[in-house]
Amino acid sequence: MTAQQQQQQPTLSATYTSTTNAPFTVSLTLPCAADSTTLEHKTKYLSELRQSVISAQGQINRELTARMEEDKAREASTAKANGTKVVDDEKEEENYGEEVQEEEED
Repeated sequence: MTAQQQQQQPTLSATYTSTTNAPFTVSLTLPCAADSTTLEHKTKYLSELRQSVISAQGQINRELTARMEEDKAREASTAKANGTKVVDDEKEEENYGEEVQEEEED
């Protein structure tokens, strides 16, 4: 592939920034649009494009999940240091939409 062809190659990029987490960028080279107007070439192009988007989604989801875990760990550490109660996300999700009586601590 020549340098000129690489410059013309489209890319899909997503950048995440946050005040509390490390930033990240996902960048994938996309397939070039089909030069031919045949149904076979268009179908192949769209299939490759779809796979690229699915791949980007997977990478983004992994990065965001890691940052969510970092946030939860940081919140737990802060709560422990301050002597406050940490919200149990699993319990909250399990009881979503339900009115739950809090158990009294001894």
